[in-house]
Amino acid sequence: MRVGVLTGGGDCPGLNAVIRAAVRKGVQEYGFGFTGFKDGWRGPLEGATVTLGIPEVRGILPRGGTILGSSRTNPFRTEDGVRRVRENLARGGVDALIVIGGEDTLGVAGRLWDEYGVPCVGVPKTIDNDLSATDYTFGFDTAVGIATEAIDRLHTTAESHMRVLVVEVMGRHAGWIALHSGLAGGANVILIPEQRFDIDQVCSWVTSRFRASYAPIVVVAEGAMPRDGDAVLKDGTLDSFGHTRLSGVGEWLATEIEKRTGKEARTTVLGHVQRGGTPSAFDRWLATRFGLHAIDAVREGDFGKMVALSGTDIVRVPIAEATARLKTVDPALYREAGVFFG
Repeated sequence: MRVGVLTGGGDCPGLNAVIRAAVRKGVQEYGFGFTGFKDGWRGPLEGATVTLGIPEVRGILPRGGTILGSSRTNPFRTEDGVRRVRENLARGGVDALIVIGGEDTLGVAGRLWDEYGVPCVGVPKTIDNDLSATDYTFGFDTAVGIATEAIDRLHTTAESHMRVLVVEVMGRHAGWIALHSGLAGGANVILIPEQRFDIDQVCSWVTSRFRASYAPIVVVAEGAMPRDGDAVLKDGTLDSFGHTRLSGVGEWLATEIEKRTGKEARTTVLGHVQRGGTPSAFDRWLATRFGLHAIDAVREGDFGKMVALSGTDIVRVPIAEATARLKTVDPALYREAGVFFG
């Protein structure tokens, strides 16, 4: 049997650990051959491949990014995309695909299986932790750790200059990174996409912090929106999955805070730093287990499924179910963090 592997969407710490685990177990225990597809769904579309074997996956466990490359290519937005994918899989003798990605990449895999019978097994990857049907996605823990360290460092410079520091983190529709890192880093305000914020209330919390002779840290997810306004966009362009480019809410927020409170405010946008570099121990552990269980699903012919974490167990759920809705922050969790606002 020959198994194809691809990584799509944004890069993420732990991708190489999944590839390594699937290849090691697939070769050693099942005698499978492996083909790596380059740059997400562009690989099957264009027949762009690399050899994958045990020598190729040695030493990649601690490496960030992906040795296969990634992209936001969508075969369903490409002329004859599905036909080209199926022909290239057949031409390469690929019997099944392990698809590692978030809602968009896995959404393609789900449709290919449900509508065209292309055998796919999904692995959930996103630093946003917003895929339903899994307790955690790999990459999230690393991103939270990076953001928390940044917040820790920013506290000292904020105190030195007694200014407001706004930290913008990733999170288009879900505020998991903002909530976890903000709570762990001792932020005084946390703003998430699930709860529209009142700018006057934010300024009140900022002023309250200054009255206590401390400088405030405001953590805001890129998708957070004011109560009387819309999302702040970097520009109006769309990717192949129809998503606009976010980023800019941090700068807007700092400008508004400075204007309304008279206190100096600065913004730090963490951006791609959050998903680069070495994966945390937890993400290596989780990604490795996902890879081992994904190749087991291929071996058993259990296609159209995504491996997922439930407690400490790895289970399988339909890809269509896992991508049907996003996992967003429960209002009760957000209220817990509110104790520390201001």
